[in-house]
Formats: sequence, structure tokens, C-alpha cells
Amino acid sequence: MKIGDIMTKSVVCVKPEDTVKTAACSMKEHDIGSVPVCDENKIIGIVTDRDIVLRVISEEKDCNCVKVRDVMTSNPVVGSPNMKVEEAARIMGERQIRRLPIEENNKFVGMVSLGDIAVEPSISHKANDALCEISEPCCPEV
Repeated sequence: MKIGDIMTKSVVCVKPEDTVKTAACSMKEHDIGSVPVCDENKIIGIVTDRDIVLRVISEEKDCNCVKVRDVMTSNPVVGSPNMKVEEAARIMGERQIRRLPIEENNKFVGMVSLGDIAVEPSISHKANDALCEISEPCCPEV
């Protein structure tokens, strides 16, 4: 099975010059925990609810003034709609990410999450494998 068969195609994104509040409102409106950052339909980053908490709220910055580009993760790992689901799950596990932006011809075309993989009966075990890797602490002592 290919990623293009299970990815979410209607995905919202924000611009790097948008405020963090705009990104947070978009996450709330669409009930998502991260939003891709796009510049003319090219994905250049991703911002998560965790990024906002750690890089804005905890530092008592004004979310109405801080720009998305200042808190996003730049150069995110991306996949292709033609890649196999198993490959995407492997990448997600190795890189410890729960969502993988999908590009085609250098344009953002969708997003695949562990949830997308988990609901497909024939491949749901791949989501479990990836989640086990994602959930491993980065420090063995933790």
C-alpha cells in the first residue's frame, strides 16, 4: 500500500510570517496538534502545540507577536505519496515523529499520521512498531 492511498489530502498550513496565535487558532479549529509551515506551497517547517508551549508560553512571550518561523522546526522530514506505508512507518519510528508531511514535485500535498496507518487493518501493526520507537526515551536513564 502507498502513502498516497491513506494520507490526508486536505491539510491546512500556515505561513512563516503568521503569528503563533494564528497557528494555535488553526490547530484548535481543525483539532490538530501540529500544522505545516508553507511558503508558496513548499513545506519549509512544522510547528506543534509542544513547540508553542516550550518556545513561547514557557518563556512568557506574546503569541500575538512571535512569528511561526521563530518557533517552527525547519526542514522537516518529508515523504512521498508513492512511498510504501512500511517505509513511512519506519521513518516515523526512527525519527520519532507522529506525523509525516507528504510532498510531490516539491509541493506539499498531504499529511500522514500514525493514526492514518493504525486504522488500516492490513498495516496497523506498522503503526504499533513506529509508536514503540517513538515512545522510547531519548535518554536511557529516564
